[in-house]
Amino acid sequence: MAKQGRGTPVRIAGAKANESERRPMARTNIIKHVESETQAYVGRDIKRIEDRKFIEGRARYVDDLRYPRMVYAAFLRSPWAHARIVNIETHAAAKQAGVVSVLTGRSVEGRILQKPLAIAPHGVRNPRREPLAVEKVRYVGQPVVMLVGEEPGLARDALDAVSVEYEPLEVVSDPFAAVHGGVVLYPECEGNVAFEFNWVAGNLESAFAKADRIIRCRFINQRLAPMPLEPRGCVALYEAGYLTFWTSTQVPNRIRLMLAATLGLPDHRIRVIAPDVGGGFGSKLGLYDDEMMIGYTSLALGRPVKWIEGRSESLVASTHGRGQVYDAELAVADDGTFLGLRVSGIADLGAQLEAVTAGPPLFCGQMICGAYRIPAVSFEVKAVFTNKSPTGPYRGAGQPEAAFITERLADLAAAELRLDPVQVRKKNFLRPEEFPVTVPSGVTYDSGRYALALDRALEVVGYEEGRRAQRRAREEGRYLGIGISTFVEKAGFGPSRMMAFQGYEHATVRIERSGKATILTGASPHGQGSETTFAQVAADVLGITPEDVTVLHGDSSLIPMGVGTFGSRGASVGGSAVLRACEVVREKAKRLAAYLLEVADEDVLFKKGQFQVMGMVERAVTMEEVARYAYRGANLPAGVEPGLEAHCVFEPPDFTTSFGAYIAVVEVFPETGEVQLKRFIAVDDIGNVINPMLVDGQLQGGIAQGIAQALWEELVYDETGQLLTGSLVEYGIPRAKDLPSFEFERIVTPTPHNPLGAKGVGEAGCVGAPPAIVNAVVDALGPFNVKHIDMPLCREKIWAAIESGRRDSRSG
Repeated sequence: MAKQGRGTPVRIAGAKANESERRPMARTNIIKHVESETQAYVGRDIKRIEDRKFIEGRARYVDDLRYPRMVYAAFLRSPWAHARIVNIETHAAAKQAGVVSVLTGRSVEGRILQKPLAIAPHGVRNPRREPLAVEKVRYVGQPVVMLVGEEPGLARDALDAVSVEYEPLEVVSDPFAAVHGGVVLYPECEGNVAFEFNWVAGNLESAFAKADRIIRCRFINQRLAPMPLEPRGCVALYEAGYLTFWTSTQVPNRIRLMLAATLGLPDHRIRVIAPDVGGGFGSKLGLYDDEMMIGYTSLALGRPVKWIEGRSESLVASTHGRGQVYDAELAVADDGTFLGLRVSGIADLGAQLEAVTAGPPLFCGQMICGAYRIPAVSFEVKAVFTNKSPTGPYRGAGQPEAAFITERLADLAAAELRLDPVQVRKKNFLRPEEFPVTVPSGVTYDSGRYALALDRALEVVGYEEGRRAQRRAREEGRYLGIGISTFVEKAGFGPSRMMAFQGYEHATVRIERSGKATILTGASPHGQGSETTFAQVAADVLGITPEDVTVLHGDSSLIPMGVGTFGSRGASVGGSAVLRACEVVREKAKRLAAYLLEVADEDVLFKKGQFQVMGMVERAVTMEEVARYAYRGANLPAGVEPGLEAHCVFEPPDFTTSFGAYIAVVEVFPETGEVQLKRFIAVDDIGNVINPMLVDGQLQGGIAQGIAQALWEELVYDETGQLLTGSLVEYGIPRAKDLPSFEFERIVTPTPHNPLGAKGVGEAGCVGAPPAIVNAVVDALGPFNVKHIDMPLCREKIWAAIESGRRDSRSG
């Protein structure tokens, strides 16, 4: 799906450059201080080491686990969005053959403690609740009864014998109505507000008073389903006073802490294992109520308990993404200069707070300035409860929402001022000499060359010729559009006052007696290719091959410290910890080599996997020889312990900020509202690149998901709180045939915040793609006086916008 290096301007209609026109991507020496004649692996395309087991069908997911005496759980979930529970009758279900246990909210009330929040903004209200509903249900899909059976089918079938009497209550599914209406979800939350987040920087009154134009628009980021290929699932086994908990998660060490906090077990008696995980996209960042119940039930029964989420169940029971609406005003001068920005809106949290539900609205506010110099800015959001499934991070986590606002405003300003959208962006970009720069939201951007990335994207697409082709097409009755999006992605989560977890990552590197390496990492990859990336870093430092490196992760008994994989932090934070640990263990090996060679430490060089005496190449020992000596334990230098192992905790001083310039080319068919995506060009600056092939894979997935938000995906609720898109029949996700081959280019501006100089890339596509697509469609519909269309851009909306524009033109 990816094509790299398109350099020559091409026809906007979609003709592609020849292979001979490919421009090679610049290579950068990342690990500059490695004492090696060649940098063999970092910066190269290397196929994923971890993929063989998946290709051969040997992967082991939660649902593959089988243990003696295992029982299986199923949940009866609320069919009502808001109702009082009058009575629950479980006797008939309990008598069914093979039923082991039936649990209700009353039967576990007070026995499971309140879940801690991983992200808790100032003043947040987190009403107490039980993992199974007790008095009320507040969203469709909330767990009400848990049934445990000897077989999965028995448990599910026996749910039909449970009878629950509900008294329906008034529902609030509109977040604006939640603030102003009469439905109260929790008495302690006035106006259903969970928290508010706001800030002001600069003189807004002066900025708006000086403005020649004020651009206003409402921007909706609709609810989305993260839709990992593998839904959630877990197995709990409690025996001999210890709980082992296998779960499909992005953060095994955090799950361990949350189990300890909720079940009353000390954390040293809990082991959490993340086996192979089939994607997460932010939906597997916390401990859900149903997962807590699996751990609790294993403690109560003393038997292994298993639960696997179904796809339709996932659509109501796992957290949703986005769900934010903002009204924005941009003050601009006639020459396109941005003077001030006001943004205020509502974040729909759903019915309750999960561990990281509060994050996306906060991150939206932090990144609202985008790539631009805006002297005066204000941001405010009310995060409210509604009778819908809870929200949480979804690839990008607030940053797609922010980028959509700023990038649509940039295009709206250009249209209003009759300026080219490229001209408006370049006029307001932060300049390279300004970095590091702290933007009005308080976030510091580390490095960037924004105009350079945009210029490269314009060159690849053939922008000037593209505009000429667009004009010719319109004369023929065809409607082509070119959409631009320039964005900043805050990545590599570092220290944060709003988060309960730190921004570090842990790594242990051990050289085995064979001279091969084992890495233990607190990062918990689930499709990112981190095993390959970390192996490349280690191979260059230790003078071995990536195949000589084994990377272990996802087991809290092996790796007691670790934060996890999310927020585009795997390579920049986890990889930096690996690098530091490799350097430490290499230095110990160097000292041992000097002792064996009977020279001073400073007289030893490490080249091509050997420790050599400076100026005497024939006097050398290999890493394997040093390792065998280190593990003998006898006759070691004074003060040196046996073995070759090093531990490192790396915590970056701040976030990294990646940048991208995306251009989408579309054709819109007015008669049907159909959008045909012709080309998609992505120029990303993610600092130094460890494995270009893996970066392209991350970009492909992120861009595909971003395009899907713009064109197809939406979780739709009716006024009674019922989810109307509760299966893959109604919820539209992209297929390979829906997408063109993406064209990738990169520029490299390293970050000073980690020794690799690497920035995050995992969420870039989701941040930059939606505004590029919407800008392209609106650009195509310029002749119809269409100014804005809300996502997703389904055919009905586009057709209606065209008809409305025609009517406005006639009336004008």
